[in-house]
Order: sequence, then structure tokens, then C-alpha cells
Amino acid sequence: MQRILSWVTALALLAGAAPASAQQPYPSRPITLIVPYAAGGSVDVVARVVANALGQKLSQNVVVENVAGAGGVTGTQRAARAEPDGYTLLFSVESTMAIAKLVQPHVVQYDSQKDFAPISLIGTSPLVLVGKKDLPASTIAELMVLLRANPGKYSYASSGVGTSLQVAGEMINIEGKVQMVHVPYRVGSQIVTDLMGNQIDLAVLPLVMALPSYRNGNIKIFGITEPERSSLAPGLPSLAEQPELKNVSMTVWYGLFAPAKVDPAIIDRIYHALAAALREPELQAKLADVNLRVVGSSPAEFAKFLADEIAKFAAVVKAANIKAE
Repeated sequence: MQRILSWVTALALLAGAAPASAQQPYPSRPITLIVPYAAGGSVDVVARVVANALGQKLSQNVVVENVAGAGGVTGTQRAARAEPDGYTLLFSVESTMAIAKLVQPHVVQYDSQKDFAPISLIGTSPLVLVGKKDLPASTIAELMVLLRANPGKYSYASSGVGTSLQVAGEMINIEGKVQMVHVPYRVGSQIVTDLMGNQIDLAVLPLVMALPSYRNGNIKIFGITEPERSSLAPGLPSLAEQPELKNVSMTVWYGLFAPAKVDPAIIDRIYHALAAALREPELQAKLADVNLRVVGSSPAEFAKFLADEIAKFAAVVKAANIKAE
């Protein structure tokens, strides 16, 4: 009887040890990268470039899955509920991770700081304040004078209520003590068309969207919304160079996240692979082509950045009473 019990004990110990000994190093199968926006859009384009480079460094396929809907909320919520095994990641931006919960608190069911583990801030791209060609101001200083002399007369367009573009516009209103009237659009390209047709006075747009029409002389650019001039367009002033707008700081950013509770060792593995990819000149050149400045922050740095962004945007959303519900 004692011999039988010894055999049972030995078998139990072997069974318990088997999974650990048989465990494969990460990643042992393809990784799904959820992009909460439609295929072919600006976020998707950057995500696919990054996914390909990351897959090469990890020696494993990183497959993009577009889960569009509700301005990025649908896909983000799916990522938050994914198994925390490192095989589902999220490629996201400031609108869904730092603003959505502030402007749609009853719609957004995830908490970007509690439900996700930041991996790396991949890069940033500035927004710009633009104006129609016939606007009687050519510099940001002249524009501030014009807006203060005519409160509520001039309108600015954005891609919708509660978007980062509107938050940037309201940040300018608050810091500059002016009253541009917000006009939400559904399609960004229509904003450029209406600016060129003198249907709208001003707009906040991504740099990449505004540059072609600016270079053709069809619209004006008054400045970028980042604190310093962008290396992507060094000839354009920063709005912060105007004294009253020194605190204007808004950027489009792209980051990589994992569901919360993913093993820190896996987070570290992904981060170092991504950091190595972002140091490659070829990848940097591809990202520069879409006006993206590479950052490549660590998980800890990205977590702090995200917290600071949420706090900054919360103050603007409250002061401007921005609601998207």
C-alpha cells in the first residue's frame, strides 16, 4: 500500500511540474494587434507599419485586427476584456485613451489606467490651427487681436464633439481668452474643402492633412499645437511662442498597450523588441512619411505621460463643458 501511495505522489509531482517544463517562450504563436479604427485610416496605416516591424523583432507574426465603432470605443473595450496572456495587444491614440472617458463617462466602459498596461508611447504628431485664405490675419499674434475684437464672430471646425481636435480648439479659447465658436464635422477632408471655399473661418487639423493645401497657398497655418516647433515642419511656429498661448500643448499620439495583468516579463519583452524596431532608420523614415515623430518611451514613462495627459484634458473638458453623450 505504501508503495502505491509513493507512486501516486510521484505521478502528482510530475504532473504539476509538466506545464512549467513544457512552457514555451513568449511569443510562441501569432499576436493579435487590435486597432479600434477602420482599415485604411491614419491610425491603421501607422499600426500596420509598427506591427510588421515588431513582428520581425519578436520573430512572430503580429496580425492587425480592425475593430471599428463608436469612435474607437468598441475595439478598445474588446481589448480590455481580452485574455491577459500577451497575445492580444491594443494600438491606440489619445482620443480613446485620454479623452473618451472624460466626454462620454456613461458610454465608455473601460478605464485606460486600470484596464490596460502601457507598453510604449510610439510617437506623436502635431495638430495645427489653420484659417481660410481671406481671413484678415496672417500670424497668430494678428489672429489673437482679431478674435478678441470680435468675440463669437469667428468659427473653428473640428472632426467632432469630444475629439482631440475640439479639445485643442477649446484649449486655445481658454488660454487665449477668446471665443471661437465650435463647428463639428464628421469628415475631416470636408473641413479643408470648406476652408478653401470660405465656408468656415478656422479649423484644428492634423498637420499631415493641412500641409498640402497650405503649401499650395490655399489655406493659412497659424501654428502647431505642440510646445516646441516640430522637426516634421520646422518652418511652422508653435502656438506657444505667442505669450498668452504658452500653455497650449496638444498632440496626436500613438501608443501600444496590453490588457491589465499581463505578466510584466512579457510587457518587458514586447517593449524591448519595439524599442529596437523604433531605432531602425527604415522604420523611422516610414513614420516620418506620415508626419510622426518617434518617441519610444518605456512602460513607466508612458504610464506617467498618460496620467498627465488625462489630467490636462480633464481641466479643458470641464472648463469648456465638452460633452459627447
